[in-house]
Amino acid sequence: MRRSVGLALTAAAASSALVAAALPAQAAPGRAPSGTAGYRPHLNWKSCNDSQNPRLLCAKLEVPLDHARPDGPKIKIAVNRLPATAPAGERQGPILLNPGGPGISGLWMAPWVPSKLPADVAASYDWIGFDLRGTQGSEPHMACDPHYFDGPRPDYQPSAGTEGAWLRKAAGYAADCAAKYADLLPHLRTVDIVRDMDDIRRALGAGKISFFGWSYGTTLGSTYGQLFPGHVKRLVLDSIVGPHISWYEQNVRQDLQHEKRFKAFTQWVAKADGVYHLGTDAAGVERKWYAMRASLGKTPVDGKIGADEWDDTQLAGGYDPAKWPRLATVLAAYTNSNDAGPLRVAYNRYAAPDPNDDSFDLYNAVQCSDSTWPRDWSFWRKDQARIDKKAHYYTYSNMWYNAACVFWAGKGGERTRITGKGLPAALLFQATEDAATVYQGGVEMAKAMPNSRFVVEQGGGRHAITLAGNACLDKPLIDYLRDGTLPKDHGLVDLRCAKSPDPTPTWVGVTKAAEQPSDNVRPLDNYRIR
Repeated sequence: MRRSVGLALTAAAASSALVAAALPAQAAPGRAPSGTAGYRPHLNWKSCNDSQNPRLLCAKLEVPLDHARPDGPKIKIAVNRLPATAPAGERQGPILLNPGGPGISGLWMAPWVPSKLPADVAASYDWIGFDLRGTQGSEPHMACDPHYFDGPRPDYQPSAGTEGAWLRKAAGYAADCAAKYADLLPHLRTVDIVRDMDDIRRALGAGKISFFGWSYGTTLGSTYGQLFPGHVKRLVLDSIVGPHISWYEQNVRQDLQHEKRFKAFTQWVAKADGVYHLGTDAAGVERKWYAMRASLGKTPVDGKIGADEWDDTQLAGGYDPAKWPRLATVLAAYTNSNDAGPLRVAYNRYAAPDPNDDSFDLYNAVQCSDSTWPRDWSFWRKDQARIDKKAHYYTYSNMWYNAACVFWAGKGGERTRITGKGLPAALLFQATEDAATVYQGGVEMAKAMPNSRFVVEQGGGRHAITLAGNACLDKPLIDYLRDGTLPKDHGLVDLRCAKSPDPTPTWVGVTKAAEQPSDNVRPLDNYRIR
């Protein structure tokens, strides 16, 4: 086993080195592109032919592959727009939207976000959704390995003897990306996407834009504000990635917080023994969860839903407690009745791979190049084992999700340092128990932007907390978007809101698809910042 791992590492390293040598040089992060003569961004709007949103317009924006070479090769960014309907004197210009990922499509947000706001606020903006370069509706559309997540995969736990298999899998994936997208990969950092955003602004003919982003979108928004502070009107960051942390260390924070959220789930289930009949002891519920995992590892359901697939399905509950009733039903049905029906439904909703979804490709492309990653696997092995002792639930799942960065073509750089200099006051939102973007990151961003206002959901465990039903959180958002009104300055935290209540324990059975209860309020299902 050790010998075969060594061969895989050597081959991947050689492949990465050859590809990296062939790639054009990357402009230094934070450096303004040199010259724009001859390039003028333009949007040719056409109807999206969306029957539910007939006013929605679509376009493809040509942008430079390399913003340091504006007259060089071009790629296309998918953009859509729900135009303002307010009288001309009441319009506030464009607001760009991003849901995170990196790599999740932002096109759904243009009609969705204003539908959740008061009519006067919705009417006053041009709502702009877009897909990041290299992903979804943009061109080219990355597809390194559409079957990378097909199950059952090797067990995430190295104790199962799967380290070699996963290393070969991660190295092969990185090599596939390098071979297919050698020209594109050096130009998929956050700063490249941010310059695309400014080209969208220019194409819209706007002197300033506003921005509203969740999760990785907070990295986009804060970086845009750092590089182009004079072009920012309003800036909303919800569920915040720390402004300076490396992506490797961001994952460590996630591991520790996901462990807490998993234990919060088992405690909730233990209090609902009358519904799920899994016992009243949270530790006992946790043991049953791991027993189910072991069983699926030996005998995957339908030959594809194994231990890893159960991990990925459960992960959705770490992003949104609204999914807890379904996940508890899955555990109870399988444990008490050997019934895998609810598992099939939950897996298909939360974790089943979609060959047409390339968000994982851009996730790697951005994160592996945005900051420096350890390239010595012996460091990973030792460090992740240390973390696993504190956070067994998520550590190795998260490790293998990111392991391609060990082999990624080209070296990682450094994230743009955020100071808030020259920015108007931003509005920041963070839940204290968020597992994907940990509370500490919100605190760090509030300190990095000293004239911002920081709104905290105390005890909240949801990821992306605005427009999700908590009126205390939504009011400052609406006030700020309406006329720039901010909460009064009360120090680091300017407004604390009580958390949204945990869901009522209910049995979520298997019914016809049309009759299935919805536990999602928006297309932000099981994704990582991930």
